[in-house]
Order: sequence, then C-alpha cells, then structure tokens
Amino acid sequence: MQSFTHDTYISPFTWRYATDEMRSIFSEEHKRRLLRNVWVALATAEMEAGLVTTDQLSQLKAHQNDVDIERAMQIEAEIHHDLMAEIKTYAEQCPLAAPIIHLGATSMDILDNMDAIRLKEALTLVIDRTVELLKVFVEKMEAYAEFPCMAFTHIQPAEPTTVGYRFAQTAQDLKEDLEDLLRVRMTIRGKGMKGAVGTSASYTELLKGTNLSAKALEDRVMQELGLPCYTAATQVYSRKQDLKVGSTLSSLCCTLYKFFIDFRLLQSPPIGEWSEPFGAKQVGSSAMPFKRNPINSEKIDSLCRYVESQVGVLWQNAASTLLERTLDDSANRRLVLPDVFLACDEILGTAVNVVKGMQIHKAGIARNLDAYGIFAASERLLMELGKQGANRQEMHELIREHSLKAWAEVQAGKPNTLADMLSDDQVVRSYLNKEEILATLDARHYIGDSAERTRRVADQARSVIKQYQASR
Repeated sequence: MQSFTHDTYISPFTWRYATDEMRSIFSEEHKRRLLRNVWVALATAEMEAGLVTTDQLSQLKAHQNDVDIERAMQIEAEIHHDLMAEIKTYAEQCPLAAPIIHLGATSMDILDNMDAIRLKEALTLVIDRTVELLKVFVEKMEAYAEFPCMAFTHIQPAEPTTVGYRFAQTAQDLKEDLEDLLRVRMTIRGKGMKGAVGTSASYTELLKGTNLSAKALEDRVMQELGLPCYTAATQVYSRKQDLKVGSTLSSLCCTLYKFFIDFRLLQSPPIGEWSEPFGAKQVGSSAMPFKRNPINSEKIDSLCRYVESQVGVLWQNAASTLLERTLDDSANRRLVLPDVFLACDEILGTAVNVVKGMQIHKAGIARNLDAYGIFAASERLLMELGKQGANRQEMHELIREHSLKAWAEVQAGKPNTLADMLSDDQVVRSYLNKEEILATLDARHYIGDSAERTRRVADQARSVIKQYQASR
C-alpha cells in the first residue's frame, strides 16, 4: 500500500487547502466504491435478463465496499490498466460472480458514470457552502443597509453609498451563481451503458434472446444509480459537461475574486474601512512586526485565479476529443476536476470565516466621508440652488472654483473647508441660508435609494436559499 508523507511531494489540497469532506469525494477509496456501485447496478439489470444469477449478485453486493487499493495497485503494476486491475481485485473477492463482472461493458461505461455521480456530490457540497456564504452576506446587508460610506470610481472618491449596498453588489452576483450551480447540478448526466463507441453494440448482442433491449438495460442501470444519462454518447459522455461545470465554478470564483480584491483595497491604511479578522498571536510579516496583511483575501484571490485557469484545459478536452475518443483528456481530468472543486471548497470556507469575522471601522468610514463626501454633496447643493431659481451654469462654475481650492487643501493635508467656503459665499447665501447650505452638504444623507435596493437584494437572496432548502 502506498503511503504519503511530507518526505515527498503531495498536493496542497491533500493537507493544506479544502475540507476532509471534499477530499473524501475525490479520494481513491470513494472512487472505487462508486465503480463497484456501477458494476452492481449493471449486474442487477443483467440478472433481470437472465444473464446473472441471484447468488452472483448477492456475492457482488456482499463485497461491494471491500475496496482493496493495495491489491489493485499490485495488479495494475503488472497489467498497466487501472480499471481492469479493479475488476480483477473485485473478482478475487467474488469468485462466483467473477465471470459476470463488467459483462458487456467498456471501461468508460463505468468510469464516466462514476465521474458524473462525483460531480453531483461535489456540486452539492459547493452549493451548501455557497448558501452558507450568501446567508452571511444577507446578515451584513441588513446590518449596514443605511450605513453611509464613501464610494470610489476609478479608485477615486466619487459619491457616498452604504456599506450594505456594497455587500449587495456581491450578494446579487452570488445569488445568480447559486442559481447557476443548482441548474448545472440538475443537468448532470452519466454516459449510460453504451459500449465502446456509444452504439450499445455489445449490449445488443449480449441481450439477444432475452426480455431486455439495450435501451431497457441502460434505463434499469441508470435508475439503480439515480442518474440520468445522455441520449447519445461516444466512448465517453460529452466533455462539454465538464466544461459547463468548470465554467460555472469559474463564474462563482469571479464573483468572489472581485469582492476580495475590493476587500484588500478597503483594508489598506489610506482607506482603512474594513479589515480581516486577526488572531491574537497571528504574525503579519516575518520582517515587519506591525503588519496586518489581508492574507485570507489574498489566498482566496490566488485560488480563484487558479480555478479560472483550469477552464481552458476543460475547453481543450471538449474540443479535442477526436472522433469517438482519444486519451487527451484522461490524465488532466484526474487533476483538473478534483482541483477546481477542492479550490472552491477552500475559497468558500475561507470567505465565510472572513466575512463573518471582519471588522468594519466606523471611524475610518467617517474620516473618508468627512474628507471627500462633501465634494459629492456639492452636486446636491447645485440641484437645490437650481430649484431656488439660480442659474445652473453660473452655480456650477462657482462650486467648481471653491471645490478645486478645497481639494488642493485636502491634498496638502489640511482640513476640508469647502463647507465653510460655500456656506459663507454671498451668492449662494442669496438663495439659501447657512443652515440650509450645511444640511444640503451633509454627505451622509446623499445615498439615494441604496438602502431600499439593498433590502430587495437581501429578499431575493433569501428566496433562492429558501427554495433550495425546501427542495433538499
């Protein structure tokens, strides 16, 4: 039996990233149990056709979970065919049933149906993690729906928004990602039982003179597995299925990459509005003891980029499966399919912990609003002056001149005096009194209907979550 320690290369997904639950789905142990499930399902259908006896099927079921990887690898070292090695291992355990294991099948009848089952299992886990994360976003949206903060366009101060509305942008995308994941999981199909080139020739021949057709046999097998299958296939199911799964996971990662790169910007001290949770004994830098780096957000973005990079491999697999089958995809699918799911598992788990435990620095938010919010609120003053009968173009020029002067003062590290300049300007005062001017320039109230929109997104997210939970 092979064993792996830190004396040799092992994937970071083996021990550093992802959960045991996701690792288990892509473990060799679980894979081989699923292979045996397919063989048992095939034998069950073939018994109905009189090709397998009750005793043979009973023996297969009795040893269905007795996976022996060490023995299978010994055999594989001799015959250089992993699936045949598993068949021979199973056959040694079931001497009575040995003659009928894999009867009529080709390797991919077993492997592709197994892969489809694993895809559904892994998607379910990703969906559960996405639901958990979306719930956390809903909590943040509700808590901060009306809490004003400075918004940035071109990474420059723009107008105020709210903290909750900032969460709502990601939650809206995350909700659609969840809907896409649910839709993709519903469409997962196995190859079915169609033989070497998808024509069911071997089964048609095998079933001559029995009470079952090849299609009926396939239906029985897939019903036993609880898995629909493609109507048409070659030696494999369409590799577009893998591409669709990978693309959906990549889209999820796109949503999270955007949020967490924004998080990293907001944690930078010049902005200083958000920060990741930081342990009492956590070390931020080996050289600079004061550092509090956003390492979790950086890890998330790093893994998101990795997931996206694998979609191109799946595209090539779908496009380059020449005629009825080549092995161009075989080796890389052993890596790519587990890796994208394990990466997403780590991304989502980390995201939940960061968003749950994040700090929102109200003092930093207020500082930025005080420094820059009034520039945006000057637009509000311009509109109010217009309503009072002032010439819009003249007022625009007047406010522009005061704003540029105030901006230069802020850039020089001085206090922002724009409110004083505008509230003392006699032209402006001819339309509004000082109290009215200062109230109009209060940026905290210049947030439009962002709070209402935030709550609508929260309601939409809750609706999708509720529908999913009801369907489980």
